Parts: sequence; C-alpha cells; structure tokens
Amino acid sequence: MTSKSTIGFIGLGKMGAGFTARLIESGYSVIGYDIDDTCCQAAKAKGVEIAESPAKVAERAEIIQVCVISTAAVEQVILGEGGIVEAIQGEGKIVVDHSTTELETTKRLAKSLLERNGMQFVDAPVSGGPGAAAEGRLAIMAGGEQAAIDAIVPLMSTLGKFTRMGEVGAGQATKLINQALVLSNYCVIAEACNLGNRFGIDVSKIPDALSSGYAGSNLLNDLLPRMVENDFEPRGYARQILKDLHMLQDAANALNVSMPMAGTANSLYSMLVSQGKGELDGAAIVSLLEGVTPERSS
Repeated sequence: MTSKSTIGFIGLGKMGAGFTARLIESGYSVIGYDIDDTCCQAAKAKGVEIAESPAKVAERAEIIQVCVISTAAVEQVILGEGGIVEAIQGEGKIVVDHSTTELETTKRLAKSLLERNGMQFVDAPVSGGPGAAAEGRLAIMAGGEQAAIDAIVPLMSTLGKFTRMGEVGAGQATKLINQALVLSNYCVIAEACNLGNRFGIDVSKIPDALSSGYAGSNLLNDLLPRMVENDFEPRGYARQILKDLHMLQDAANALNVSMPMAGTANSLYSMLVSQGKGELDGAAIVSLLEGVTPERSS
C-alpha cells in the first residue's frame, strides 16, 4: 500500500484505538499521544509512533485529530501546558476535534487556535463507536470553514460518512441532536427488552422480526442483543452517556427548548451511575428495569 501523509492523533483510548487502526490500515503514518501510558503502549504495539506531548504531535503532522473524554480534556490538549497551541510553525495546520465538546468552548478554542498559532479548527464529532471507527463506518458531522473542510475530506472519507453541517460549532450541535435521538432510544429499547421478557417471547429474534418495518434500526440491531445477553462490556461508558445528556440538557435549557424524553433518559442514567455502574456500557440501562413491577391503579 502506498504510504500517505502523517496524521496526528491525540486520545488513544477505545475510540482512538479504532481510529488509528483504520488510519494505519489505510496507509497513513500516525503519531499519537495520550495521558495514559497503558493506552500509549497499546497504540505503539499497533504501529502508532508516540510523542511526548500534544504540541510535539502537532509539529509532526498537518492534520491533528483529537478524541478525548470531556470538554475540559479537549481544552487541556489544545491550550494547556504542552498543548497543540504551543506547536512550532502551526500556520495552516488543521485541528479536527472528534470529541463531544460544549458548543461555546468549541467556538472559543477555534478562535484561540487561529489567533495564537494560525491553525484552522474543525469540530467533527462522530457516532458509531470503536468498531465503526476501525471499519470506516462512522457518521462524522462537521463544522468549519469550507477551505478546512475541503482539505480534510480525503482523510475523513476513509473513516466514514462525512457531512459539513455549517460553520464551527455546527458539528457539535448536530452531535447533540444525534445524542437526543440515540440516548433516548437506549432507554426505549431497554423498556422493550424488559416487556418482551415479561411476555415470555424470544427477545433475541426482535431485531430480525422488525427489520423491514419502521422499528428496525442500526441501534436496535446492535443494542438489543447485548441487553438480552447482559453483555455490558463497555464499548462506551454509562458515565460518558450521562455527561452527554447533561450537555444536551444544558444546551436545550439555554435555548428554552423543552426535551422531556431526553430529560427522562438523563434521570435514568443518573440513577444507573449512582448505583456504581458508570464504568459499564450504556446497555446496562436495562438493568434498572429488570425486576421492577409498576404499581397498578385500583
């Protein structure tokens, strides 16, 4: 395979491992960084060169991808000590943030990078999970200047379906809409799983039985079998889902938008995390409903 350019990647956890595997398979060289040495060593074993800081990553690559766990982590990676903004000769380079990051912080970081180091910024959060990242099946929703978007299209097309939604911040706004749809449906699918068990039917057959109707979906196909098997090995963490639901609720409140379904999901995941299950997969939401008998009106 013909060697392509070097890509910087910051955040080498579960999602980062999927991303970098796909990049290397597609012929890119990858230089990466993570605060967790275990993640660094695992990435190194898969062919990722490890740098000593985000700034050093940015000095070696024209496109620097970021995928970390929180808004605070994104800010630290970009503006903190040893951050991307400290890179020598940053003019014209592009930072692509795949994290789920607060809207106003996204806009502020884009402005800071451009003013302090001449770097362009694209917010490009994703949906699909580590498996989809490794297989190039992500949904990537982006916000940024058209020139920066055009420059990263070949790379993004390697990773999945890439859609520009507007200027900086539009990608994160779209991701919040994605989370409203997906995370509310985590709870609906858990309810359906519990109901099917109470009926005594073979719940594992539901995705196939409904596949040609309106209820069939990628999420149902992926999530319900794991709920049936009580397979809560994390593809993503329940605590991260709760973080995203809090972010969604804050954004909706700021716009005076009522979101009762997302609010219910927020409450349910708050209960799950309070039970000490924050490190489990989001599919563990089904465990809240098992064994719960609703009161009947007389």
